[in-house]
Amino acid sequence: MTHSDYIKYSLENGVATLTLNRPNVFNSFNREMALALQDHLRHCAQDEAVRAVLLTGEGKAFCAGQDLAEATGPNSMEVSEIVVQHYNPIILLLRELEKPVIAAVNGVAAGAGANLALACDLVVAKESASFIQAFSKIGLIPDSAGTYFLPRLIGLQRASALMMTGDKVSATEAMQMGMIYKTFPEDSFAAEALALAQKLASMPTKGLAYTKQLLNGTFQNSLSEQLEQEAVYQQKAGQTEDFKEGVEAFIQKRQPNFKGQ
Repeated sequence: MTHSDYIKYSLENGVATLTLNRPNVFNSFNREMALALQDHLRHCAQDEAVRAVLLTGEGKAFCAGQDLAEATGPNSMEVSEIVVQHYNPIILLLRELEKPVIAAVNGVAAGAGANLALACDLVVAKESASFIQAFSKIGLIPDSAGTYFLPRLIGLQRASALMMTGDKVSATEAMQMGMIYKTFPEDSFAAEALALAQKLASMPTKGLAYTKQLLNGTFQNSLSEQLEQEAVYQQKAGQTEDFKEGVEAFIQKRQPNFKGQ
């Protein structure tokens, strides 16, 4: 399998679909797949034809986290090196990408795989999918920004419990506790996830990017700082072509044709 084969890529109607493609090991990450995902995310950031990104997994799993066979061999990198070189750049690329990213969790999401999903803007899952903070079961700590995003999504008490016990959370439970956005039945999951991505791709994606940037800073800023940032980004949004198109469409009582500009 070549470097590029570890991630399947397609682009249709403004949606770039990135599919983790090591189904024989539940899409667990090795170095090649991690670097390939970084490359694809950089490409999505630069390609104006990409208006939204849909991240999913091939086969029965979304992602089982790190391939432990690679991490424990005689010539293996240190675990900390794997985190710094593989996962940290992926998480930063996801959050800095000025386009919406939807994680379509098609099966188990464990360890770094769970936290990869939680770093995306929206997470949808099959009703049969599950999430596991598996790190404690092998004596590690949650990485891939799990300790950053999970407490913010579900609160410190629940996050602490899930990270320390390593208990499995069903997709339905994850939705109920606010960890993810929605669940979909098995037979309609792929179509529903793609429809959501296409909906976002057809929206004023400059404005969505500004919203994402504001959300990135909201937990660090004071109220007054966040209000100042909202004013800054509202000025930027008000200067976009999509804002002009949205106002004209509203006045003319027609559907807007946003172009992400």
